[in-house]
Amino acid sequence: MASEPLKTSLSEAEPLLTNLEQTPSYSGQETPIIGADVENQPEALPDRKRGPWEIAFYVICVVLGIILLAMLIKGLIEAEDVDFDFGKAFKSALGGGLAGAAAMVLQVLLLMPLRTVMNYQYRYGTTTTQATKTLYREGGYRRYYQGLTAALVQGPISRFGDTAANVGILVLLESNSYMKTLPALVKTLFASVAAAVFRMTLTPIDTIKTTMQTQGQAGLEILKRRIKLYGIGTLWYGALATAAATFVGHYPWFGTYNFLQDKIPVPSHILQKLLRQAFIGFAASVISDTVSNSLRVLKTYRQVNETRIGYLNAAKAVINQDGLQGLFGRGLKTRILANGLQGLMFSVLWKLFLDLWNDRSK
Repeated sequence: MASEPLKTSLSEAEPLLTNLEQTPSYSGQETPIIGADVENQPEALPDRKRGPWEIAFYVICVVLGIILLAMLIKGLIEAEDVDFDFGKAFKSALGGGLAGAAAMVLQVLLLMPLRTVMNYQYRYGTTTTQATKTLYREGGYRRYYQGLTAALVQGPISRFGDTAANVGILVLLESNSYMKTLPALVKTLFASVAAAVFRMTLTPIDTIKTTMQTQGQAGLEILKRRIKLYGIGTLWYGALATAAATFVGHYPWFGTYNFLQDKIPVPSHILQKLLRQAFIGFAASVISDTVSNSLRVLKTYRQVNETRIGYLNAAKAVINQDGLQGLFGRGLKTRILANGLQGLMFSVLWKLFLDLWNDRSK
């Protein structure tokens, strides 16, 4: 019988609630273990002050946003056209969103095990095989579906927002004489911003789902203890990284999707149409995942950690364990596989449901 691999640090490579000892803190302070006696728990860590570089980053983002908004307003004024067809845009957004949500329900049920393995890798940094075996030992096949209820809520709603933003924003921009002249990739930029903002509102549901995927049944107890220590705002840990990852992932996905839709001719045969959609969806997923993976690693680490940890310290923790390869490559192969399959399914199902909606709404 093969010998078991050596275990790494408990705080990095094993689920929580398996030990009552202290875990290392990357902020220089001791952090409480969620499973320990409440009387022995330290007080919540004080809020840290924002550094000059962090403040400068936010200031630059605000300034750039104001400049872009000013340029947009200037262009609309010069074009003497500020009219948008909101009714048509809403109808298109509703159709695209409902089609995306319907497609996502089936994908959640079929791809949940891969997603659980992927999120476990994001937090603990193991290989796909090791993560799969570890999760199975913890609870058999049911372990792969921890957080299923939250996933069935979060998945379709988030996909509704993504697809509604892509379809609705594009139709809205096309209804204006100035905005419709913008390149397709620039139009997708507006849709990506809308999708990122929408995803931030769903962070608490995503936190519950991801924590249960990585920590199992202990996930709910971890969240309860964290809320007691840090307040209800702990459910929004990872919201900024969620928005950033959504934007960085959404823009390449739909940018590639919209670009290939324009460049690849539409065949007449139904099977060829489906193969075309499958190829476009897979290509979009691979590009999107590769670009946004590091942000999702940080999002997951902060989101499911037993105590409060900032993005910088989360990055340090990952790099200390696995190096830069861990930051950019944790769970990437699993994500490409999961999202590749999802992209194949989604682009086909979404287009199918969207065509049905459009046919019925004519």
